[in-house]
Amino acid sequence: MKVSFQTSADQKLFSDLNSLRKKFGDEQAKLIQRRLNQLMDVNTLADLRTLHQVRCHELGKNRAGQLSVDVKHPYRLLFLADHEPLPTKPDGGLDWNQVSAVLIVGIVDTHA
Repeated sequence: MKVSFQTSADQKLFSDLNSLRKKFGDEQAKLIQRRLNQLMDVNTLADLRTLHQVRCHELGKNRAGQLSVDVKHPYRLLFLADHEPLPTKPDGGLDWNQVSAVLIVGIVDTHA
């Protein structure tokens, strides 16, 4: 899958394990890097559903349209499907089988 970042600063941060360690700590940095690699290694979002430890799902309420994967609790790696227009199913939901590009939004505690 194609993985992009909102800013060049984000791309630099997420591309450098030492920078991730400084900002998030060693354990969290390794998990973030693992999740990014997993995103890059799949063809579509649907492929992530086979990786149970990832727990990829769509968010709701004020984060509607965003998706997330687990990193170290309570934090999640947030991203958007990076398609225009968004691939949708007949019922209007996101078609995970067609999402082959994502835009990283950040690392957030979605329960705060």
